[in-house]
Order: sequence, then C-alpha cells, then structure tokens
Amino acid sequence: MPPVVDHGPRTGNKVALTFDADMTDAMRRQLRSGAVRSYANLKIIDLLEREGVPATFFLTGMWVEQYPALTRRLAANPRFELANHTYGHLAFTPDCYGLPRVPEREMTADVARTFDLVAGYGGRQTRYFRFPGLCHDREALEALAPLGLTVVDGDVVSGDPFAKSWRPVVRAALDGVRPGSVIILHVTEANAPMTDEALPHILAGLAERGLEPAPLSEVLGQG
Repeated sequence: MPPVVDHGPRTGNKVALTFDADMTDAMRRQLRSGAVRSYANLKIIDLLEREGVPATFFLTGMWVEQYPALTRRLAANPRFELANHTYGHLAFTPDCYGLPRVPEREMTADVARTFDLVAGYGGRQTRYFRFPGLCHDREALEALAPLGLTVVDGDVVSGDPFAKSWRPVVRAALDGVRPGSVIILHVTEANAPMTDEALPHILAGLAERGLEPAPLSEVLGQG
C-alpha cells in the first residue's frame, strides 16, 4: 500500500503550506450558471508570488480543466509544487462529509487521470496525493498502490472552507503548527472566502515562531 504521511521530521524550522483546489460536478454547474463567480482565489496566488513564498497545490482534474491558464501560472513558478487531489473530488470511502462516492473499480483511473492532466503543464511535479476530506481506508489505499504515490494528509487543518471570519482560520493554522507541519488550506474562493485574508496573518505568525514555509517535498525530507 502507498505510504500515508501527516508531517515531516520535527527538526529544523520548515513547514509546508498546501492548498487544495477542489472542483465537483455541482461546483462546475454553479460556475456555468453564474451562481458562483470563481473557485480560484487569485489573491492567494498573488500574495505567494509577491512574497516569494513556496507552496504546494493539490489540484483536482476538473479544476485544472476549468482553469488551464491559472494551472500554467502555478506550474511556471519554481517555488510551487503540483500534487493530485482526485479528478472530481468524489469520496473514496462511505460517509465522507456527504460527498458522492467514486466506485472502487474506478478509483485508480480517477487518480491516474489527474496525474496525466497535471503532468501536461510541467513545473515541479510530485507524486503526492490527498484524498477529499482526508477520507481513506484499506480498500482505497490498495486501489491506488499501483500509482506509486504518497498520500499526504496533513497535521494542521485550518478549517477554512465556509469560514465566516479569517480569525478562526489563523488560530487553527497556528495553534498546532510545529517544525515539519503540513498545513491544509484551500484556494477555492467561493467555498473558502476568508483564506486570502487569513494568509498574511498566518505568514506573520509563522515568522514570529521562527518557522519558514518550504515546498512539501523539502518538508517531508524528500527535496
């Protein structure tokens, strides 16, 4: 089965900022109908680029298809790494936050499809993968074993989806952070509208603690 990691070694001062780019059929319909303006938070990317902050983006295949120019922009930044977050953000276990489930026989193909999509953009490709909702079981892990990936859960969950204020997001991101931590955030603007406001405070809080963002591969000791 593939390895499952929550964090890197608890030495040094590096931490990983990871941003999930969710996209489901329902989200795509909202975009097409005009009910939602955007599931791509450009303010986050602008800030990371402006400040030269490394980050790792876990992309769904649907998000890549929806935002090809933005994916190209992410891939072109040598401080950004690209990782896999399934094709359509379906659940790989029963009872995963109400997400529809991908059939077990389609799990391998779903994740392989996204690796293939993301690979076409170049940049700093990884074999890192994150399950939607961090929901996985033995059957899901066995299905993905042929893909030679590493499952990255993360040990600091910011709780930014559907947050009404940036302050709780900052508290959640900083309260448990330690050397080697993997912080989970989202770059999906409509579903995580406070993340861009929280991010400057998170970066300041990390600096106050003597912690420095680094690419996920470096934090996990594989850079």
